[in-house]
Amino acid sequence: MSLWKSAALPSSHLLDPYADEPTALTGFAGPRERALEEGIWSLGDADLLAIVLGTGLAGRPVTLVAAALLARFSGLEGLSRLGPHALAEHPGLGLVKALRIAASLELGRRAFERAVRPRPPVRTSASIAAWCAAHLGPLEHEQMWVISLDGRNGMRGARRVAQGGLHGCSITAKDILRAAIADAASALVLVHNHPSGDSAPSPEDVLMTNAVAAAGEVIGVPLVDHVILAPDGHYSSLHDLGMIGPGDAPPDAAVAADRPRP
Repeated sequence: MSLWKSAALPSSHLLDPYADEPTALTGFAGPRERALEEGIWSLGDADLLAIVLGTGLAGRPVTLVAAALLARFSGLEGLSRLGPHALAEHPGLGLVKALRIAASLELGRRAFERAVRPRPPVRTSASIAAWCAAHLGPLEHEQMWVISLDGRNGMRGARRVAQGGLHGCSITAKDILRAAIADAASALVLVHNHPSGDSAPSPEDVLMTNAVAAAGEVIGVPLVDHVILAPDGHYSSLHDLGMIGPGDAPPDAAVAADRPRP
């Protein structure tokens, strides 16, 4: 009996239900007052950012500065990709305010990561995808991670083993298994992102998966899944597609079946 269960939902689905949340300024009271009176959860992104900034510019209220930042960098997702020095280039922002923004976004990322960290036993692609989305979702380049599992499917470790550009990264099966062995893994899960936006596995992804699975069987560290993340929150699981383990599906059919929904 396999310790890895197929997800109940399709293997390509949206992880973030708040992705289309509006970021409009509302009401006449200041964001601080409304946060205290109505609850901070009731504020839009621009109002929350205004609280982080604290003050505006001469003749320009902080709420307008916050709205301009979100518009310039395409919302919170765009802001999260920038470091403090890049943020500080926005007119009138300065390094201190840029650091506040970067720190608040990092706190949010860490809180999300810890909230969705899989608790043992880890048995579905969805639990791995939700946790790794905190690391890989905003990236504009590819990274590959090895998630090491113990004999009860608890997480022993998570290591980044490769980093590349927009369309790929170079790694060998030997390098991947070396990372799993270093964590004394009983099994492993591969995770990488597709910044291009399509979570479907490429032919190269399938070849890499097959190579790692074959080598892992030889040394007794089986590959139980290969999860591919897209920036919009969709993901693909080669296990759920039937491409890892007994009863493998033909690669071409599996790839075609997992195109993101329109």
